Amino acid sequence: MSAPPAAPRRVLAIETSCDETAASVVDDGRTVVSSVVSSQIDLHARYGGVVPELASRAHTELIVPVVTEALAGAGLGPDGRGKRPVDAVAATVGPGLVGALLVGISAAKSLAMAWEVPFVGVNHLEGHLYASLLEEPDLELPVVVLLVSGGHTLLVRMDAPGRYEVLGRTRDDAAGEAFDKVARFLGLGYPGGPAIDRTAVAGDPSSVRFPRALLEGSLDFSFSGLKTAVVNYVDSHPEVATEDVAASFQDAVVDVLVRKTLEAAARSRAKGICLAGGVAANSELRRRAAEAALGAGLGIFLPSRAMCTDNAAMIASAGYFRLVAGRTTAMDAGAEPGLGFAEPGSTRRA
Repeated sequence: MSAPPAAPRRVLAIETSCDETAASVVDDGRTVVSSVVSSQIDLHARYGGVVPELASRAHTELIVPVVTEALAGAGLGPDGRGKRPVDAVAATVGPGLVGALLVGISAAKSLAMAWEVPFVGVNHLEGHLYASLLEEPDLELPVVVLLVSGGHTLLVRMDAPGRYEVLGRTRDDAAGEAFDKVARFLGLGYPGGPAIDRTAVAGDPSSVRFPRALLEGSLDFSFSGLKTAVVNYVDSHPEVATEDVAASFQDAVVDVLVRKTLEAAARSRAKGICLAGGVAANSELRRRAAEAALGAGLGIFLPSRAMCTDNAAMIASAGYFRLVAGRTTAMDAGAEPGLGFAEPGSTRRA
């Protein structure tokens, strides 16, 4: 295998950790040349959640056309010949669904071998930290990133690419998981986050005072008790409007997320806060976070909704900075479905 090429570097990345098949070409870790995302939401909606086997099959069918489209968008042919070849191939190695991950990893390794360029395995959670840098290259660091998705809720201080520290994490349900479970209980469909967001617009967030698990003295989160409180309240008050329950539940989640994020920024003396992950698309969270940051004299960056969802551009950016640091991945590396947030020198669990 050849040594990592000299900068500037063009990275092709593949993301297949869950139900999006994505590929992207990014230059220098900050410039998105092309980005293609094929969602499987309609495929899984009838089941009320992602079915792993169906997701893997869909990735297998979509991976070639999605990668081909991303390469074409960057002026490259499917065989890698074109205006400029890529200098490395990155792929998400975890966390995620093992079958889905393996589809992307196998495709990425095949391309890296064919083109004789390095392969870079990327932690999906680490990738989310780079969404802000892709849309705001001059983002003033350090920042506290609130990473909220269906499977994870983290507070991470980011001092520079490759330099970060976990300040808080969920102790049970992630915020997105709570949204999905409450939406399912209320009969609002899948995915739960957007469904709750839409329904809450017509509700009164002050109609029900649901509990906030603030875990005083800690920057960790807990949402399992809130989910149970919603179920118990609706069972005891069957006459309550679904819109009011949705609005009150959303208010409780957002209240905790924003409070903890501001506390983390104050403790770590960050210059601003960023949102990342699928739940970062929630309209109430975006509004309240922006208001709170402004009131605290902090910078605030809200990624576009396209950059909140799983995408390969963020994986390419994270892969680029790993490559700059001389960190490539062995060709015998496999998928790590249970991977936690990783230290920058490894894709292993921190």
